[in-house]
Amino acid sequence: MDYIDYYKILDVTKSATEADIKKAYRKLARKYHPDLNPNDKEAEKKFKEINEANEVLSNPENRKKYDKYGKDWKHAEEFEKAGYDPNQQQSRQQGGYQYSEGDFSGFGDGEYSGSDFSDFFNSMYGGGRSRSQSKYRGQDFNAELVLDLAEAYTTHKRNLSVNGKNIRITIPAGVENGQIIKIPNHGGPGVNGGPNGDLYITFIISNNSDFKREGNNLYAEAPIDLYTAILGGETYINTFDGKVKIKVPAETQPGTKVKLKGKGFPVYKKENQFGDLYITYTIKIPTKLSDKEKELFEELAKLRKS
Repeated sequence: MDYIDYYKILDVTKSATEADIKKAYRKLARKYHPDLNPNDKEAEKKFKEINEANEVLSNPENRKKYDKYGKDWKHAEEFEKAGYDPNQQQSRQQGGYQYSEGDFSGFGDGEYSGSDFSDFFNSMYGGGRSRSQSKYRGQDFNAELVLDLAEAYTTHKRNLSVNGKNIRITIPAGVENGQIIKIPNHGGPGVNGGPNGDLYITFIISNNSDFKREGNNLYAEAPIDLYTAILGGETYINTFDGKVKIKVPAETQPGTKVKLKGKGFPVYKKENQFGDLYITYTIKIPTKLSDKEKELFEELAKLRKS
C-alpha cells in the first residue's frame, strides 16, 4: 500500500487546526461533489480521496496515529503493543535489533523504516509466527449531499456512489441543513472479518425559493395591490403544495402578518405533521396613473383632510 499524503489532498499543512481542515474539506467536497460533476470519473476519484483524508485528519485520535504511523495508522495499537516506535532510532546488536522489555524479538537482520510499516506488521502477524488475528471495525466514511429546499420537502430516493459502490437511500422529508444521518455498514471494510464502518451523510440544503425556513416553519412576503388592501378582497399565496386562496380584510396595513396553519415544512420522520407558513403583506403602490386616477386620488385626499 503506497503512502497517501492526506494533508496534501486537503491542501493544508501539518500544523493546520481542526477548523482549517474542516474549511478545506467543505470547500473541496463541494467543488468535486458528484452531483456537480456528473459522469466525471476524475472528480469522483478526487471526491473519494477528499472524504478519506477528512475521515482521518478531522478525528484527533486518527490524526495522531496517522502522523506517527503513516499509511498503517489503523494498526497503531499493534505497533504500540510491540513497542515499535518509528521515530526512535533502533540499533543492531549481535545481528538483530535491540528491543525494550516486552517487545517481540528474533526478527533477524531485516530493516524497517517509516515507509515499511506494512512489512513490519506482516512480519509480526503474518510471517510464520502463530498469532491470533484481531478483528477491527472498518473506517467510517463522511460525505455531503446537496439538496434544494423543494427536494427536502418530500420523501424521495437518491442513488449515491460511495467508495466505488452504488447505494440507494431514502431521504425523509423535512431533513434540515447540516443534519447528519448514518447509513450503517456502508463505510470501509473491516479488518480480519471485523464489521464494516458506517457512512455519515451531512445534508447541505440550498434555497432557491421565495421562502425562508426556520425549523419547520416557513416565512414569505405576499404583495397585494392598494385597492385590495383598502377595500378587502382575496389573494393567492404560493405554497409547496400549490396556490392557496385567502381573504384579505379591508384596511389591511403594510407589514400585516397572517399564519397559514399546517402549510409550513414537514416535520422530520413525523408523518402528516407540518409547521406553519407565515405571510407578511406588502402593498403595491400603483404607478403610471392616468389623469382621471390622479383626480380621484386628489378628491380622496381632500376628503381625508376635511
